Formats: sequence, C-alpha cells, structure tokens
Amino acid sequence: MNAAIETREFLLEPANNNVLANLCGQFDEHLRQIEQRLGVHISNRGNHFRVVGPRHASAMGEQVIQELYVLATKETLNLQRVHICLQETVMNNKASDKGDGKSDQNSRVRLSSESLSGVDAQVISTRRVRIQPRGSNQKNYVANLRSKDLCFGIGPAGTGKTYLAVASAVESLDQEHVRRIVLVRPAVEAGERLGFLPGDMSQKVDPYLRPMYDALYEMLGSDQVARLIEKNIIEIAPLAFMRGRSLNECFIILDEAQNTTAEQMKMFLTRMGFGSRAVVTGDITQIDLPNHQASGLKHIADVLTDVEGVSFDYFSSRDVVRHPLVQKIVEAYEDHEYRTGPE
Repeated sequence: MNAAIETREFLLEPANNNVLANLCGQFDEHLRQIEQRLGVHISNRGNHFRVVGPRHASAMGEQVIQELYVLATKETLNLQRVHICLQETVMNNKASDKGDGKSDQNSRVRLSSESLSGVDAQVISTRRVRIQPRGSNQKNYVANLRSKDLCFGIGPAGTGKTYLAVASAVESLDQEHVRRIVLVRPAVEAGERLGFLPGDMSQKVDPYLRPMYDALYEMLGSDQVARLIEKNIIEIAPLAFMRGRSLNECFIILDEAQNTTAEQMKMFLTRMGFGSRAVVTGDITQIDLPNHQASGLKHIADVLTDVEGVSFDYFSSRDVVRHPLVQKIVEAYEDHEYRTGPE
C-alpha cells in the first residue's frame, strides 16, 4: 500500500533573496537534487516553500531545506554540500524511526541547527579543518575514538572510517595527548604483484598508504606532514614492519585490516604500549587475502566482543558520504550477495 501523500508548507525566515538563491542553486539544481533523493516535489514563491510527497519523505524534505537555509547564510552551497546534508538527514531519521512524531521532528531540526552552528562537541578540530561527523554511526564512532583505548570501525568504502580515525589522531597530537602517530597498512596485493613495482621498498609500499597520506595533507598541509615524517613524529609503515616493536604514547591506526590474518592481527594489537591508543578499520566485504585465508578482522570481532575498553562500530551503505552513486553501488552489491550468497 502506498504511503499517504502529505503537503508541508513553511516560511524560511528571515527572508533574504541572496541566501535563497544560494539555497536553491543555479536553475534550482539544489532543490531538484533533494526531490530526486527523497521522492518529493518542491515548489516555492520567495521564502514560502511547499513540499509534497510521502509523509516521512516530505518531513525530511522540510528538514533538509531548513538546515540548508541556515548553512546558506554562512557558505556558498554546491551539489556536494547538499548531498552531505541530505545524507546526514536520512541517516539521522533512519536511526530515530521509532519516534517520528512532530515533536521528535522538531527536536531533530533544532539539534541539526545546533550542529551547523558549531555547538556539537563531537566536531574534530585540526589546524586546517574542522570535521563534523555525519549521522549517528559516525558520531558514536568519534565518541569512542575519544574515550576508548582500542576502537574498531568496520564497514564499506566511503563511510569515513579511516578519515575520522586520522582526524582524531591529528587532534590528539595537536593536544599533546600522544607524542607520535603511527599509520599502518597490510601490503596485500589485490590481484597485483608487489615485486614487479619499480623502486625500493618504501616506493613499493607508498601506493598502499596513499589514502592516509591524502587525509594527513588535508588536515596538516603537505609541508607540515613532510616535516613531521622527517622527525619521525608521524610514521607510515607496512604491517610487516611492526613485529617485535612496542609503541608507547602513540596513536596507532591499522587501515584495511580485513587483509590481515588472525596471527597478524594479534601481533599488531600486542604492539600497544603505555599511553597508546589504537584504531582498526576495514571492510570485510573486500578481502584480498590469498587462498581464501580467514580475515583477522572477522576473527577479532568474536575474540574481543566482551573485553572492556574496546569498541566496535559498524557502518552500512546508508553511512556512505561520497558520490551518491557510491551508496547505490554498495547497496547493489549487498543485495546481490543476499540473493546469491557470498562467492
């Protein structure tokens, strides 16, 4: 049975033609993006807006427009920014579906407005950027990154697992909670042959570590990253180089952990020394281990389930904050695997 169609009319105040133009975008492209994502129809005359669609979708449409109007007073909107705001709204509403009455809806609007105005204490601040976690899963993840000594972030590509972990590490370094950052990745070849790549060992493994370099460059700048690496304050290394070490007062991140074996995972976790914190991220749907070896990331979820001081945060396709098509691709793969079973 089709959901009941609802019409919601509201005013955006205070009225400002420049802010309205920023909100709507060129040829109303921002409004069309909201329509396509939520399955609603949006029309407006000046600051008077009408959203028509299924009850829950029209409520989200009003919420997104209200939030974007607040944003439009502070920055120039583009399709990417609208997509992120839409994604956060959809995630928050899915997380609170159990209570979606008008009072709950109004409280969500107020909370989102507070987040947009900088009140949210979960914002990660680095020297160059401020990172706002999107949706309840990312917010829980950031809270755990700040309160737990060992955190696991598990889920598909584009959900912010590694990016938020690197941001939290940079913030901890800036606030002198740790003395060093150690970023680790298993150099597992996804159908490639590492030995055939040109260059020395450092040059061979650099491509595997590039996503963490990119995050560091955005948060610190390339010159500062180079200086910190030269001083060994930031260390980026393949997992094999961790054996036998003890890392004190470090923020340690193991990325792409689905490509570790159970033995490698144990080896990595036992590298933690006094004053250190560790984050392990990975996507158990993209395992590149040879000969169908068991993933250490899958194994550890059973081993450490009841251990105090350890957190597990799981992300899904609805948490993807990249290009809108990425979420659809992840969902299509999940649906295919559900129908046909894992290969």
